Amino acid sequence: MVNRDLIEIFIELAREKNIERSELGTIIEQLFLFIIDKEKGESDNCSVIVNLDKGEIEIYVEKTIVEEVDDDHFDITLERALELEPELIDLKLGDTFVEVVDPANFGRRLVANARQFLNKRTREVQQQYIYEDYVQRIGEVIIGTVHQVHRENTFVNIEQTELRMPRNEQIFSERFRRGDTIRALVKAVEVTPKGPDILISRSDDLFLYKLFEMEVPEIEDGIIEIKGIARKPGERSKIIVHSIDKRIDAVGACVGMRGSRIQSVVRELNNEKIDIVNYTDKSEVFITRALSPAKPIDLYLDDDKKYCVAIFDEGGLENAVGRSGVNINLASQLTGYTIDAYTKKEYDEVLINQQKGLDSFDGIKKGVLKKLSEAGIVSVADYLGSKKFVLVDELDLTGDEINSISAVVNTFISRNDEPEVVEEVVEAPAKEVVEEVVEAPAEEVVEEVVEAPAEEVVEEVVEAPAEEVVEKEEK
Repeated sequence: MVNRDLIEIFIELAREKNIERSELGTIIEQLFLFIIDKEKGESDNCSVIVNLDKGEIEIYVEKTIVEEVDDDHFDITLERALELEPELIDLKLGDTFVEVVDPANFGRRLVANARQFLNKRTREVQQQYIYEDYVQRIGEVIIGTVHQVHRENTFVNIEQTELRMPRNEQIFSERFRRGDTIRALVKAVEVTPKGPDILISRSDDLFLYKLFEMEVPEIEDGIIEIKGIARKPGERSKIIVHSIDKRIDAVGACVGMRGSRIQSVVRELNNEKIDIVNYTDKSEVFITRALSPAKPIDLYLDDDKKYCVAIFDEGGLENAVGRSGVNINLASQLTGYTIDAYTKKEYDEVLINQQKGLDSFDGIKKGVLKKLSEAGIVSVADYLGSKKFVLVDELDLTGDEINSISAVVNTFISRNDEPEVVEEVVEAPAKEVVEEVVEAPAEEVVEEVVEAPAEEVVEEVVEAPAEEVVEKEEK
C-alpha cells in the first residue's frame, strides 16, 4: 500500500518542527490510532505500520468472524471475510480475521485531524528533547539572549528554548534589557504542564566556580583546587584555592598575568570584589587570610567550638566587618568559625563585664542561682560559655527559668553596648575564649601570621599585577 505523497507531507512537517526521522514514524502511527479511537471509540484491536523509506502506511484491524455483525469495528461475517481474502478457505465462525484498511478511506477526516494532532505531538516531542538536553547540562554555563524582563523573572532565549532566571538568582545590582547577551549557570530543570521549566542563575556559588574554571586552565586540569566559596553576589566573594603542584602558585595562577584572569571574572560579575585565599590547615593563619583585606592584631581561638575572637586596631575594625557585615560574614562562612571582631579596648571591656557575678542581678531566683553555683556557673562569662543541654539536663532548669536568666544577661550586655554577644547568650563560648587567651599568647599568633604572608597577597588580588603577587608569595 503506497502512500508516498502522504509520507512526504509528514516528512516536511517533521523537518519544520525539528523532529527526528525516527520519531516521525511513531507519531504517524499514533495519529491513525488517534483517529480510529476518536471515530470508533476504541483502537486496541488496531495496529499501524509505517515504513518511511518505502513510503508505506499499513493499517490492520483484528475482527472476529460472526454469523451476525453487532459492531463492524470488531465483527465481520464469514462471507465478507472470504470476499476480502478468498484464499483463506479454512476460516470458520469464531476465528480472528485481520482486515487491511486503506488510509485513503479516512479522506477529509485525516486532513482535519492530522495537523492538530501532529502539532500537539511535535510540541510534546520537542519539550522532551529540551528536557533531556538541559537535564544533562545542569551545572554548565550557557550564553543566551534576554527575551523578556519582568519584575520577578528574566527570560533568556537560546535558539528556540526559553530559560527562566528568577530575581533571587540574579546579581542584585544588575539590570537587563531585551537583546542583552548574558552568561548564566543551568541550575535546575523541572517538568511542568506547560513544558520544562529551565532555571538559570548568576548568583549561585557554582557560577563563580565555573567562571574561574573557564579562565584558569590549571583549575580545569585539576592542578589547582577551589576548596570553598563564600559569596554575597554583586558585593564580595572569597574563595579558597590550593595547588597540588608545589611549583605552581594557586593565587598567582587565578590572578593571571597583570590580573588578566581575575579581571575577566570581575567584569562578568558586575565588578564584584573577589578575595583569593591560599588554603592552610593552620586555623589561625587561615582565619587571618579569610579576614583580608583587614589584618587582625590578635586572634583568640576555640577550635572545639569553632569560635574565634579577632582583635583589630581602631582603624581596622570597620574594614574587617565590612559594609553590613559582609566581610566578616563571608570569612565566617569560608572558615566554618563563628567570628566576633573587637578593638582591643572593646574586648577588654567585654572581659571585665563578663566577670560580673550572676548573684548581683535581681531578676534571677535564689534557687536557680544555687543550682548554677553548684555547677560552677557563677559569672556572666560562665553562663555564656555553658551548653544548653547542661542547663536543661544536668541542672534541670525549665525553659522559663533559662529565658529569665538570658533576659537579665541580655539586658546587662546590651547596656554595655555589646550586641554581638547578645545573639548567642547560651551557646557563645566566651568562658573558654577567656581561658584560651591565657594559654595562647597573642604574640605567638601574630608571629605565625607574619610568617605566612598570604593576607598581603589577598589584599591586592584585584588591583595588583600577577608578578607582584608571585613575588610576595616567594618571599
